[in-house]
Amino acid sequence: MTPRTSNLRIGSRGSQLALWQANHISALLRERGHEVEIEIIHTTGDKITDVALAKVGTKGMFTKEIEEALAAGKVDLAVHSLKDLPTELPAGFEIAAITERQDPRDAFCSVHFRQIDDLFAGARVGTSSLRRQAQLKAIRPDLDIHPLRGNVDTRLRKLEEEQYDAIILASAGLKRLGKTELIKQIIPAEIMCPAAGQGALGIEIREGDTKTRELLVFLNDPAARAATTCERALLNSLGGGCQVPIGAFAEMRDGKLHLESLVADPDGSKLLRDSRDGSIEDAEKIGNDAGAALLARGGDAILEAVYGRGLAVPPQP
Repeated sequence: MTPRTSNLRIGSRGSQLALWQANHISALLRERGHEVEIEIIHTTGDKITDVALAKVGTKGMFTKEIEEALAAGKVDLAVHSLKDLPTELPAGFEIAAITERQDPRDAFCSVHFRQIDDLFAGARVGTSSLRRQAQLKAIRPDLDIHPLRGNVDTRLRKLEEEQYDAIILASAGLKRLGKTELIKQIIPAEIMCPAAGQGALGIEIREGDTKTRELLVFLNDPAARAATTCERALLNSLGGGCQVPIGAFAEMRDGKLHLESLVADPDGSKLLRDSRDGSIEDAEKIGNDAGAALLARGGDAILEAVYGRGLAVPPQP
């Protein structure tokens, strides 16, 4: 029986990494005989390049315009970095697949220094993530942390030009683009808990589009789906978007799903951690339970202070 093939249009941001991701999915679909086109869509997050992301605070800043094209039938699927997708999708959309995950940990990049511990007091470190900032300040309160925006190439160029002594980036994006020369340390999750969903791709479609969903089933990785479902449940239970100082990292350990999670004050003065195990079938419950525990231990006060300082805008209902 000849497999059914289709003409598929992928919506993607125009950054180098986003296009790598879209082309990666496109190649996998073409291997199955589908014809694929990629439509580049510019998002709010791409247009605002001179403000720290945490201060922009627009929910879905990297996804809204792509979802509008999806709803209008201009594209059939969207390829996102899963950590950019809000934990609650707008009505009318679903995640058809979560791909096999690249390394979710953060990378310490530098020209002159081998690891965080080697940085001198007052060294200038670039990151626009409150999550990374908080965890860096907790272990090295003597560092000078500055916002860092732009695509991967722009960030690496600023590092090479010595505008920064080091920068922190997701290792997954650097590895996908083959830009690993300046990675000096993959930071253990115990030191820097990654963002929920980091390293995984989410394939979004119109809700109820069973034809497209069936064509994408082969892209779904059950282990990545369980781990990221757990992480995103934690993030959702804390009411946080991707720019709030929340970390979540789930993985299989000895046949159990293990979740490490964290809520932090951006200045690094307070880090609340939670660690728990459960069955893979209970992925969402593990995340929800961890979120409730962190809130009860003072996470609610930390997050209220973050929102109150205007560092991040809470998701809209």
